Amino acid sequence: MISQESKAQIIEKFSRHEGDTGSPEVQIAILSERIRELTTHLKVHKNDHHSRRGLYKMIGQRRGLLNYLMKKDIERYRSLIEELGLRR
Repeated sequence: MISQESKAQIIEKFSRHEGDTGSPEVQIAILSERIRELTTHLKVHKNDHHSRRGLYKMIGQRRGLLNYLMKKDIERYRSLIEELGLRR
């Protein structure tokens, strides 16, 4: 689980305007951070299959948001994946 401070920093960095928490950029950035933390957890706890299922669900949710953003605005999509370091 990400802390309130790190989540606030992510929202501040990726928000498009003041008070923006629901734009695809913010949602994708928060999901990416949660995915990173869960990935490190699963490297230590290899048999935690319940958390692994949650990880797969988060990856699918992020993929859907990325597809939406790619269809909506390709430039925002490209800048976001470059800034987050996602490959594709």
